[in-house]
This record gives sequence, structure tokens and C-alpha cells, in this order.
Amino acid sequence: MEHIPLITNHFMDSHTDFKTLVNALREEFAHTSVSTPMRHHHDYPNPEEEVDSTLLLMPSWQAGKDLGVKIVTVNPNNGRYDLPSIQGTYLYLDGHLGTVRALMDAKALTAKRTAAVSALAASYLARKDASTLLMLGTGALSGNLIRAHAAVRPLRKAYVWGRNPENSKLIAQQLEHEDIEVIPIDNYLDMLSKVDVISCATLSKDPLVFGKFLKPGQHLDLVGAYKTDMREADDEAVIRSRIFLDTYQGGLKESGDIVIPLQNGILKKEDINADLHELCSGSKKGRKLDSDITFFKSVGHASEDLIGARYFFEQWKKKETIKSNKRK
Repeated sequence: MEHIPLITNHFMDSHTDFKTLVNALREEFAHTSVSTPMRHHHDYPNPEEEVDSTLLLMPSWQAGKDLGVKIVTVNPNNGRYDLPSIQGTYLYLDGHLGTVRALMDAKALTAKRTAAVSALAASYLARKDASTLLMLGTGALSGNLIRAHAAVRPLRKAYVWGRNPENSKLIAQQLEHEDIEVIPIDNYLDMLSKVDVISCATLSKDPLVFGKFLKPGQHLDLVGAYKTDMREADDEAVIRSRIFLDTYQGGLKESGDIVIPLQNGILKKEDINADLHELCSGSKKGRKLDSDITFFKSVGHASEDLIGARYFFEQWKKKETIKSNKRK
């Protein structure tokens, strides 16, 4: 077997052009040529820990071109060993012969494609003159989300809030060489009505974004709260907004931001304005008025992983070609 490249977090960090990645996702969502079955979810015994672990398999393919599977394990007690509870690898394969093209760091791949999907949605939903952003959350997604949104809108300032103020300062330091001023803040509530875009990437079970503070023309980008009992925005935010999803398949089932309002009668399925396929194909419109408050909920989809993997594999091939030419 030939050497299989490992495309690392460091490589993806240094080879991401969000404009290009957003456009690759736009093309795919417009035509939906990728096939994606429901993900496989298997709980399995972990006797040493006396609690079950979970195996997740998320396949996707484009016939005759490529395919991939994200393989994720969830081990609730990994904190005892100073390890993240979620471990993941992406297996990227040739669609014709089935050979392995590359292994990729699933955490980095997920962060990049998730941020790019949010930016793709914002290209239809945020005001074209949006220049300020509030980032709630300081995890791996936060810096990527700021960079991605700045690739589609003329952002000048981003305010960053997290439960640990030191983490907000760290995000600002990481982005100090970007063409955007990043400002850590201690109290985010005062900023909810003062920015053009609010992006949330948290594990909060209780709403952080309150509809009473929202102003006409804002765009909400919610990518955390991935379980049905978790929320990042309250009922009033839902009521005041025009609602959009990445996909109906996951968006209507997986996050409390949509599921709880549906269950409570605050929201009806008919109230969902569009998903990304409808936006990218032009069959439905995004922002209609400057005064609209738009609300985008993303829960992720395996097709996004495949498009991201394809993008980073092409970046890796370009680098290898340059290295080869230098040796000649």
C-alpha cells in the first residue's frame, strides 16, 4: 500500500482560504450531487469506565468521484485522562477505485467546514454592509467563524465573549494579525443590540441570545447547542426572526433551538423559510428587507465534511506538486 497522507490540523489552519471553501460549498448545495445517508450511531460497552461509549459513522459520496466517512468516538470519562471526550478521524477515498486518498484530523475539518457553512448562509442572510460581529463562545470554532464571516462581509470589529475571560483574550491574540479588530468583552448583553451579526458556538443549555434585545437588520448565526435539550436563542428571538436551516434533515430534529419551539407551538415547520439548498439554488430568497432579523441554525451534515475534505486534499496535492518541482 502506498503512503497515505495525514492532513493535520496545522496543515488545514495554514491552507484555508474561506472564500474558496465557501464557494465550493455553495456549488454543492446548489446542485446536491452528493448522496448522504443518515449517520450510524452505535453505543458500545466500555467495561473499564462502567459507562457506555459511542461510535458515530458519517458517510457521504459523489458517484464516481469521491467518498468519505467521518469516524467519531465519544468517551464521557476521557477528562480523567486529560483527553477530549470526542475523538475523530476523516477517511477520504477515491470514488472510482475505493482506494484511500488521505486521513484527516476530523476536529479541524469539522471546524473549518462549519465556519464556512455559517459564512455561506451569511452571504444570503446578513446585510451586505454588516461590519460588526459578536462572537459568543471561545472554543475551536470561534476564531474560524470570525475569519469566515469576514470573508463574505466587510467586518471591521468582532467582540468576543466566553465564560472564561482569559479565553476571550486568547482568541483576540490569535487573530491580532487579521484585517479586523477583535475585542474581548466581559458583558455581552450590552452588545446584543449593537452589532450586525451575532454568532454563537457554545454548549449552552439555556438561551444566551434574547429576542427583546435584538434590533431590525441583524443576523443570528447559531452553530452550537447541538442536542434537543440545548438552546442558544430564546422564544422571542425565534418569533421576531425569519428562520433558515442548513438542512431540513438535521435541522428539524437535532437542536433545541428549533425542536423546542416546534414542540411548544412557537414555531411551525411552515415557518422555516429555506435551507441552504434552496438558498444556493435560488429557488428561495434569503434576506428580503434591510429590517429583517434572520436566524440561521446549523447542525452539520456529512456532505459538508466531504466537500471540505475534497478542498483540503486539493490543497495538499498542490503543496506536494510544488515540493516535487523544487526537487527537480
